[in-house]
Amino acid sequence: MMALDYCRARNLDPLLKPVHLVPMSVKDSKSGKSEWRDVVMPGIGLYRIQADRSGDYAGAKEPEFGPDVTLTLTGVEVTAPQWCKYTVSKRMPSGEIVEFSAKEYWVENYATAGRDTTAPNAMWKKRPYGQLAKCAEAQALRKAWPEIGQQPTAEEMEGKTLEVDARDVTPRSATEALPLAASDETLQAITDLLSSLNKDWDQDFLPLCSNIFKREIFQASQLTEEEAQKGFSFLQKKAQVAA
Repeated sequence: MMALDYCRARNLDPLLKPVHLVPMSVKDSKSGKSEWRDVVMPGIGLYRIQADRSGDYAGAKEPEFGPDVTLTLTGVEVTAPQWCKYTVSKRMPSGEIVEFSAKEYWVENYATAGRDTTAPNAMWKKRPYGQLAKCAEAQALRKAWPEIGQQPTAEEMEGKTLEVDARDVTPRSATEALPLAASDETLQAITDLLSSLNKDWDQDFLPLCSNIFKREIFQASQLTEEEAQKGFSFLQKKAQVAA
């Protein structure tokens, strides 16, 4: 039911399996206790669908892989590519085709066979190239289309431990409404401006926002509409000064 509700809310066909139920070890950061839960995660297919629906998707290059490395993990010998680089192309409003690349490392992404071992699970041992390519592709799609969301995919989170904070979920009154999240239009405008300046979200805009708003901001989804607009205006001014 969780997956069906997720698909229904986003106008997706559940028969195409755009999302997955991923068994994850969820750890409470306060109590330190862990329990297994099924967590709804988008699959790489969902990000592909959303990029295609944008009308700006202009294809992708074949994934590039680094040299093979052989590792012994909890007594299991594994040979896998050191890294994978994936590049997607996006058509900008001006008609220019811009490439967005992401480089992911196998040791930082592979899923373990369990909590008490560092050995990879069956899929990551059998398909080290294919699984890593999916992770790199997901990161590249998020960089090119931040408005599709910053949630990790099932392929990236499989076998990981999810640490959560206990939160007060008491409903807020109308006068305490949460600030409005940054709109897709604002995020797209920021992406376009960054591309024209040969800059990107991770290295330039998010650190800029962290400095402006005096808090750690790692994802576009953490920005409110007001913050995104202020960051955009600040970036525009810097561009004008540099021109």
